[in-house]
Amino acid sequence: MSTNAPRPPLTDDDFELLRIERDAGVVFATIDAPPINVMTPPLFRELAKFSAHVADDDSVRVVVLRSDNPDFFIAHFDVEAILGFPTEGAAERPTELRGFHAMCERYRTMPKATIVEIGGRVGGGGSELSMSCDMRFGALDRTVINQMEVPIGILPGGTGTQRLPRLVGRGRAMEVILGGVDLDARTAEQWGYLNRALPADELRPFVNELAHRIAKFPPQAVALAKQATNAADELPLREGLLEEQYLFQRLMRTPEARPAMEQFLELGGQTRDGEMRVAELVAEISTD
Repeated sequence: MSTNAPRPPLTDDDFELLRIERDAGVVFATIDAPPINVMTPPLFRELAKFSAHVADDDSVRVVVLRSDNPDFFIAHFDVEAILGFPTEGAAERPTELRGFHAMCERYRTMPKATIVEIGGRVGGGGSELSMSCDMRFGALDRTVINQMEVPIGILPGGTGTQRLPRLVGRGRAMEVILGGVDLDARTAEQWGYLNRALPADELRPFVNELAHRIAKFPPQAVALAKQATNAADELPLREGLLEEQYLFQRLMRTPEARPAMEQFLELGGQTRDGEMRVAELVAEISTD
């Protein structure tokens, strides 16, 4: 977790295109950029600002991105803005992540759980941001994913060509990227893009419940478990196993670990009745 001095909490006054709600360790950021939540440069800057702030805010345990627009989470990156990108001279190969890539990587690596509630369409840069987060949940008959870049002469340049094959496999990624096709919620769930596709009226309650559940767990356990899981994408298996062992040892030395394990046993862990309801049992452990 961060060792920086506490920052004042973010509020709606800090943004024009995001609505911020804080509740018991969970921060909800609702995108509000009518009519279709295009990822304009101002929205990108606000999402980047939000990510930088919550990444260093120790009071934040879980981050949820969502939209109240029933048809759109984020349509895609602003094509008018892309037309204004500089094209003079030869293309340069960058040596470090910056801009949109850096923002997406911050959502992927921040020591908090990051969840995206996709209640409508998501495409282009909105899909790339979604894929950078830890979990994605969608609505049956409403959620649609699209990477529309190749048909308009470009490619998914905000992490999409790297994230999508890691989620759904190379062949399926090629279908979505080269075909510019719509991916429905049920197929996206089956392919691994969405964690779950739920009836539309169940989506928000499910995401709320999961976010608050995670926010109650020891924050260092959440942060280092996320770091260890990310290592599976970044390291060969042997090095990943060594990293896992190291992070496990670090967690054993945190002040929350022993009391949480002792409570687990006191509440009925390692008994037949307790283990038959273990998911509910562990939610009863208090880390305050």
